[in-house]
Amino acid sequence: MIPLRDDNPVRTFPLVNYLLIATNVAVFLYMFFLPEGDFASFIDDYSLIPALISEGRNLHTILTSMFLHGGFGHIIGNMLFLGIFGDNIEDALGHAKYLLFYLLCGVGGSLLQYVISPQLTIPNLGASGAIAGLMGSYLVMFPTARVEVLVPTYFSYRRATVPAQFMLVYWIMAQFFYGAGSFGAMSVGGVAYFAHIGGFAAGWLLTKGRQRGFPEGLGGCRRARSA
Repeated sequence: MIPLRDDNPVRTFPLVNYLLIATNVAVFLYMFFLPEGDFASFIDDYSLIPALISEGRNLHTILTSMFLHGGFGHIIGNMLFLGIFGDNIEDALGHAKYLLFYLLCGVGGSLLQYVISPQLTIPNLGASGAIAGLMGSYLVMFPTARVEVLVPTYFSYRRATVPAQFMLVYWIMAQFFYGAGSFGAMSVGGVAYFAHIGGFAAGWLLTKGRQRGFPEGLGGCRRARSA
């Protein structure tokens, strides 16, 4: 189920969200045009390698890894999700808090992936942990917003419009399912499903904490206590 757009308007210009998209794209293009040897060194220096974290090395990669992507499909998919769900979260939190929230969710995703496989030597990279946190937050604040999605059928896709809570719960359940099946294949790489789960959980929990006792919506979020 691939989201195409939502019907949830914003009241403020999503400056930080656009800057995040631009930064991710710029880093990806920089990586793409590096010579092969420099590309490999860049990945080793700035992606999260759990075994190095276990040795107390390259701790900066807990942050830097969320701005790296391994291919065109990877970054296009992530930026699509970021563009759809990020603007509403930024509208709700404000620009500065949104940036902090995004980074915290990314760290949450990276940490869970690390805890699951602390001795792994394969690089982990991508913004999907942070973006999953935005999706967890969106589930709390805008569960009834409508999302247009592409639904796979036997030989093609069809369009459908579903409540955000349906799409997001379906998505996170799929991450648990695929994550459980990925344990035996972690040593050969693949999708970091536990980064998705960790990011989603961080976003959901942080937003629940901010909105405790308040109704759904932007006003409730802005009246809530600081996390």
